[in-house]
Amino acid sequence: MVGTVSCARILQATSRARLSTFSLKRSSQLARHFSSTRSSNDIALGQQLHGFLVEDIQSVSELKLKAIRLRHERTGMEWLHIDRDDANNVFSIGFNTSVSDSTGVPHILEHTTLCGSEKYPVRDPFFKMLNRSLSTFMNAWTAHDYTQYPFSTQNGQDYENLQSVYLDAVFRPLLREMDFRQEGWRMEREKDLGWQIKGVVYNEMKGAFSDAGSLFASRAEQQMFPGTTYQYESGGDPQVIPDLTYEQLKEFHARRYHPSNARAYSYGSFALAPQLQRVDTVISGYTRLPPIEVPMDVQPFGEKMVTEFGPCESASAGDKQTKFSISYLANDMRNVYETFAMSVFSGLLLHGAAAPMHQALLDTHMGSDYSSNTGYSPFTRRASLTVGLQGLADADIPMVEQRISETMARVGEQGFEQRRVDAALASVELAYKHKTGDFGMRLMQSVSTGWFHGVDPVEYLRVSENVERLRADTGVFSKLVEKYVTKSNHKLKFVMLADPRYMQGLDEKEHELIQTKLAQLSPGDLDVLDAKNAELAAEQGRTEDLSVLPTLTLDDVAPTARRFAVDMGVCAESVPVQWRTSATNGISYVRAINAVRDKYPELWPYMNLFCEALTYQGTRSRTMASIETDMRLYTGGISFAPFVTTDLGNLGHIEAGISMGTHSLDSNIERMYALLEELILQTDFTNESRLQALVASMATNMYNDVAGSGHAYARRLAASTLTPEMRAVEALDGLAQVRFLGDMRRSGDLQHVAKQLENVRRVVFDRSTLRTAVTANASCVDANQRALEQMLKAYPSPADSVVEDGPRFEAQTGQYFCPLPVATGYAAQATRCVPFVHPDSVKLQILAKLMTSGFLHREIRERNGAYGGGASYSAIQGIFSFYSYRDPVPCDTLATFTKAVEWIDSHDVLERELREAKLSVFGDLDAPLSAADEGMAGFMSGVSDDMRQERRDGFFAVEAKDLKDVAERYLAGAKHTNAVIGPESLDMSGWTRVQV
Repeated sequence: MVGTVSCARILQATSRARLSTFSLKRSSQLARHFSSTRSSNDIALGQQLHGFLVEDIQSVSELKLKAIRLRHERTGMEWLHIDRDDANNVFSIGFNTSVSDSTGVPHILEHTTLCGSEKYPVRDPFFKMLNRSLSTFMNAWTAHDYTQYPFSTQNGQDYENLQSVYLDAVFRPLLREMDFRQEGWRMEREKDLGWQIKGVVYNEMKGAFSDAGSLFASRAEQQMFPGTTYQYESGGDPQVIPDLTYEQLKEFHARRYHPSNARAYSYGSFALAPQLQRVDTVISGYTRLPPIEVPMDVQPFGEKMVTEFGPCESASAGDKQTKFSISYLANDMRNVYETFAMSVFSGLLLHGAAAPMHQALLDTHMGSDYSSNTGYSPFTRRASLTVGLQGLADADIPMVEQRISETMARVGEQGFEQRRVDAALASVELAYKHKTGDFGMRLMQSVSTGWFHGVDPVEYLRVSENVERLRADTGVFSKLVEKYVTKSNHKLKFVMLADPRYMQGLDEKEHELIQTKLAQLSPGDLDVLDAKNAELAAEQGRTEDLSVLPTLTLDDVAPTARRFAVDMGVCAESVPVQWRTSATNGISYVRAINAVRDKYPELWPYMNLFCEALTYQGTRSRTMASIETDMRLYTGGISFAPFVTTDLGNLGHIEAGISMGTHSLDSNIERMYALLEELILQTDFTNESRLQALVASMATNMYNDVAGSGHAYARRLAASTLTPEMRAVEALDGLAQVRFLGDMRRSGDLQHVAKQLENVRRVVFDRSTLRTAVTANASCVDANQRALEQMLKAYPSPADSVVEDGPRFEAQTGQYFCPLPVATGYAAQATRCVPFVHPDSVKLQILAKLMTSGFLHREIRERNGAYGGGASYSAIQGIFSFYSYRDPVPCDTLATFTKAVEWIDSHDVLERELREAKLSVFGDLDAPLSAADEGMAGFMSGVSDDMRQERRDGFFAVEAKDLKDVAERYLAGAKHTNAVIGPESLDMSGWTRVQV
């Protein structure tokens, strides 16, 4: 992927003047034209449009859309257009990029194509367009078999601009060698360190391969599909990436990034015909090529067992760090119905308190949690079903294998309880009725894998047909067990043992790889490398003419923020209720917050566990298995989460507590509130067996999460010394919580834990501190009012008691280092600034955007080779942060943070730079919301529509001199806290060590 998103195997000549100088009048006219011209009704089957032939038109009433399939007659390029009344329009261009080695060529090509093109010959136009656009999404990713470049936006001119940049990037990239060396890999001489291997993708995959869960899943899959494209790592194996040559990259592009090998996707309300015309102009010079054939169908190998070694995980007990899984070869993923049936089967088998595998493996404490590859995977030509555990003792593997086998046999004989099946299918149907702001992007992701394998993508959209077919398919799950488990002719047992020297071994292999490369080079070759590296460094520092890139202007930004009408009321005499009536597609949404301000800080570390326990433990009268089935039948889920926010006018005052959320069809309103009441009042924390399993799972998962999201943990740690909110956030969801859960698991004193959870319930669930918000159709307000009043009759109202505030918070600074078994690191720096309503808050938010695009991206990603980095300003928290992600030199990056402040002091901020920083901020502000989130800013944190508008006006008014001013007053020489998460080998003498 591009940007600072975690990489997985699914890992952002029209005249220049016209594209860059649109007037307000012209831009607004175009936006209206795009959004109002709905020409799909004029498109007919068999019609020829701008080189494309309309091959199929189908309406899907349940999703309120029309699907139009087209094919480019000259090249064979396929196009799926989804016509739907949705302002958040989506476009994507993608290619089949199946691999025959682990050099990561499609992943590196994904990055390198976005480093300049014929029409836009600037370094990294993708990242520069992030600040010249109002996009709601921009990215690119490499999956097993394909690479996609999607974006979404609500602005018509923006859509045309981004489409032009994306199309030129993939079909006319510059593909310079220096870009390959920057994004892929290069040898570079480092002072005091000698020769090193650098490169954005190289470091990204080093980080991915030091993540124990990712490594286990990847290695198991490679062993599962020998002789196919899936035996290779499409993202790239760090040991193999340096085998890729620049010439091979260009050859791969020439053959794979061709219209004959492409799929285009468009979604939303913008007219189709102009898009077809633009794309035809780009690809009409190509001729059709034959399809590319790579081996995808694995030959069954019977049964085999493979053992490999991986990194240790300190969250587990010393002798319980083994991972084990059994994978069964399943259906051809091109069978859409069977893929759907297997997905439902996997959920029923594995997930939830009533799931047979959960009861057999997790409730019996065999391991800490499922292995990372557990589940049904329809992302390979032949799908697979996997069941496994992590946190095992080696000696327990035979018992785990036996229990998996026995459970599969029992499910094959008995199937599943019909209410559970009905509940699973009800959840599927409700999920498609739930209105989300990114529906078009989710739709694209749901059809892409099958589409690239030749499946008609519209088949995936007919959800109701598959649901009804499954309901009528008697004994379907028993048949699936017999076909793919009992009679399996292809089964893999995969073991990964923890090796304390694993990370050291990776370092040694990298050193050997470097020495091997050097042995192949003459002194003259090394001089050439030095010259190329110097040329790359000069290019990275060169000032570019960005006027070639299209851009929006601030005239394209709506001057007024969208307002969400709400009515304030009271329920049960005293509980505040925010009512919002909206078109919710027959769904009622409920939010509630119980706040305790800053009291009871000794209970904060238990809040996360408390929230999870409410939907895990079961109640005094019912098992969680029974409750869970009702939740799936009658709601879209019930969630509880710790809640903390800062006073908008005072960084020293916070509100902390619990947030609750749920939604249901309007026909199930009463049941929804009744279930919420049952969990709040009756959850049984004394069930130690369930509690033990929950603690083990949370401790393992949260520890594993640090390797993939270390930048977030580093930022929380750095900010935790500066404000009360961030101190609470660190206790609730930071490294402190990772350590707290690990210690709890090791201590085993669950009676004490249960008492503390009961104390949390006693102090949190209090009607006098409760506020609620309901979003529903106008016709269902009364039904929600009655059900809410019924629930509140039983809601706890503890006797009044005087509770002292928590200890007074004193801000302080420091330097903190958390050593972990990872190959790359994460750096963060945090500075306390001003509260939300302070006039400087908007200036600091603009400053963070400018620093990221103008300085930090170049220094951290391009020069240092980290996967990502930048600056951010949290307006409500009042914290200015710097960060890096999967960073090979996190300690050096700390100096880069300081240089960023020096840069803004000496840099003459251009009008263009200021405009782009503002556009980026407005893009964030105006992102589409789901129906459930409309009007929630005021409810959750007190930010009213008037306050949002005042802040919006403030963003428009920021001047260049304001940025220098706030940088000088709040950042230059200011006291701050640094945090680094990285390998033990880092020299962090004098830093406070944080162990997890």
